Amino acid sequence: MAIPRFAAIRAHIEGQIQQGQLRPGDRVPSENELCQRFAVSRMTARRALQELTEAGLVIRTPGLGSFVAEQRPVAAMMEVRNIADEVASHRARVLSLGQIEADAQQAWLLNMVPGQDLYRSVIVHYDGDTPIQWEDRLVNPAMAPDYLVQDFSEQTPNAYLSRCAPLTEASHKVEATLVDSDIAQALAIAPGAPCLQISRRTWSTQGVVSIATLIHPGDRYCLGGHFHIQAQEPRQ
Repeated sequence: MAIPRFAAIRAHIEGQIQQGQLRPGDRVPSENELCQRFAVSRMTARRALQELTEAGLVIRTPGLGSFVAEQRPVAAMMEVRNIADEVASHRARVLSLGQIEADAQQAWLLNMVPGQDLYRSVIVHYDGDTPIQWEDRLVNPAMAPDYLVQDFSEQTPNAYLSRCAPLTEASHKVEATLVDSDIAQALAIAPGAPCLQISRRTWSTQGVVSIATLIHPGDRYCLGGHFHIQAQEPRQ
């Protein structure tokens, strides 16, 4: 049985991604370019790109085109946990909560259009009286339209977003960083003190929900994990 043309186009692009010929952030051929290259109808090209998008391999940004998505691990290294559940006595101080215009990088990460409105919150989380996390979060308004009217001194953004746009996937990047004077003051540490930074992007079934930068004082936070490795059978 012949393979449908849209499936052949999808397999071709998927193969280029897997082989590294197309890397995260690279532009994928447009519908018109696919029509010309494979001699197919616009509907066939559109279906191929749509299936790549649904598979999480491609991000389609209106007005900009289609791009290879960041490769997300099948098994998450870390859970998306609520900071309020990790400390004995959680409280939070909201430094800012409002609306901004997405720049090109923010729009690409949230699958939005540059200049489109998005929501931003900056919050410091405490364990009792000790600040333990600076959270700078950008939210896609389409996923959480009531984000700006929430009281995040009473609930965390993570808890709210988990209810209104249940998370299905997440990507993390962990790195050491040195913070500026504003963040240092909020975390009650010396400027230039070593910190742990987690960059997190989360998805629901409808698309990208938020991107967050979480900064922790190096001496007040640690990451840990437990992995189960299945033993391999000995070779005969």
